[in-house]
Amino acid sequence: MKMRPEKYLKYLFLPNLFELFGTERTREILSVNPTVVPKREEAQQVIITAYCYSKESIEERKDISLQEALALKESNKIVWVNIDGLRKSDVETVGARYGIHPLLQEDILSVDQRAKMDEVDDILFCLVNMLYYNEQKKSVDQEQISLVLGRNFVITFQEDLNRDVFTALRGRLKLPASKTRTKEADYLYYTLLDTIVDHYFIVMDKLGDEIEDLEEEIIRSASKRTLAYINSLRKELIVLKRTIYPVREVIGGLIKSESELLTELNERYYKDVYDHIVQAIDLVDNYRDMLTGMQDLYLSNVNLKMNEVMKVMAIVTCLLAPATVIGGIFGMNFNVLPLTNQHFGFWIAVTAMILIPIWMLLIFKRKGWF
Repeated sequence: MKMRPEKYLKYLFLPNLFELFGTERTREILSVNPTVVPKREEAQQVIITAYCYSKESIEERKDISLQEALALKESNKIVWVNIDGLRKSDVETVGARYGIHPLLQEDILSVDQRAKMDEVDDILFCLVNMLYYNEQKKSVDQEQISLVLGRNFVITFQEDLNRDVFTALRGRLKLPASKTRTKEADYLYYTLLDTIVDHYFIVMDKLGDEIEDLEEEIIRSASKRTLAYINSLRKELIVLKRTIYPVREVIGGLIKSESELLTELNERYYKDVYDHIVQAIDLVDNYRDMLTGMQDLYLSNVNLKMNEVMKVMAIVTCLLAPATVIGGIFGMNFNVLPLTNQHFGFWIAVTAMILIPIWMLLIFKRKGWF
């Protein structure tokens, strides 16, 4: 019968090995199989918030019904509808009213989807992931968000009811002199994407602080937990890479798009987002190189400590060698041995056993061997 690792590793006196190295997190990160369609759980609660604005005025409508959100399609102002919590029936209803293609509705309801951009029937669609840093677990959390741009409206579909990164944007929208209020809907669309990308840097700054602390720990006093923490941070960088890299293709697709929904005046703003995402990718690569270097530094420290131990053991062995040789010579079973019948024979042998190691120590010290 084949024994699982959990069974035989306990005999190695490593009861917390899997907890230490976070194998559950590994399964969570790598459990992406495009051939298997995961089912999304229906949200228990859905919160819909809408903003109808123009240069002169803005109306904020919180916790409105689905029917009220559908009626905003006829507004003569720019409309931003934000839906927190996803239900299939709600997405299909909103999609039918606002002209969102069924294939895009499937993407909205998908789970663990790669960032993508589509243009279907006068609708621009982007699917990206918002990132949050979990202080308790020291990990990077993701939330999938779908952004739909149509004529004079933007719809955002979010999974999490309790958090997003748009609080500052909502505050700016309420300001009379807000730049967003004076431009078309595609500028709001840009602002949403820019806010998501800028928040990536906040998450990476948190990871950067952890990497700095880890480097100090390795130099000061590395342990087995240090290696486990290096492994943990490398997993979080995998999450960053898998999230951030595809966003470059999304922004690049928007820049190349010839859709009438994107005005030429706002194209330069999307290029600015593209520059930010390129910087984020470079930063992820730098962090990955730093962690690789830290792992090499950790292994070098371990080897250095082992070499120090081996050097001490080798010196002790060398110092005991003269006493062993002298004791072996005088322990041989011969009838006649030098100094055997001498009154001071024993003390001469002991003195030699002491002086020779001292002489060897002086030679080792002069050669700089320790």
